[in-house]
Amino acid sequence: MQEIYDFLKKCKTYYLATVEGDQPRVRPFGTIDLFDGRLTIQTGRSKNVSKQMLENPKIEICAFSDGEWLRVSALAVEDPRLEAQQHMLDTHPSLKSRYQAGDGNTQIFALEHGTATFSSFTSEPRTITF
Repeated sequence: MQEIYDFLKKCKTYYLATVEGDQPRVRPFGTIDLFDGRLTIQTGRSKNVSKQMLENPKIEICAFSDGEWLRVSALAVEDPRLEAQQHMLDTHPSLKSRYQAGDGNTQIFALEHGTATFSSFTSEPRTITF
């Protein structure tokens, strides 16, 4: 889990894919946290991405750095705990201008039942299941 977190943190921006009906939706994301032994991401409850993950929790993440890329497939499961929200905000202080723990909009999703595959053109893919 730490290796996945470290890679996504190093990238700063990764791309999160969700599904809306039968249409894939992809957007840049930057929030990643390791809380309670699980990878978590943050969004606003008012955003379409939130509605998409609540309706269909299957997500994929793709990130690239230094000739290596990471693909993560997982279920995004909402973690409603204030502790999870506060931990994310403390990890990403720039969010505090728009979000607060317990504000009704800050939303944390834990990534569960996942597979992370590290790939490059110079080595065999390596997969981690979590």
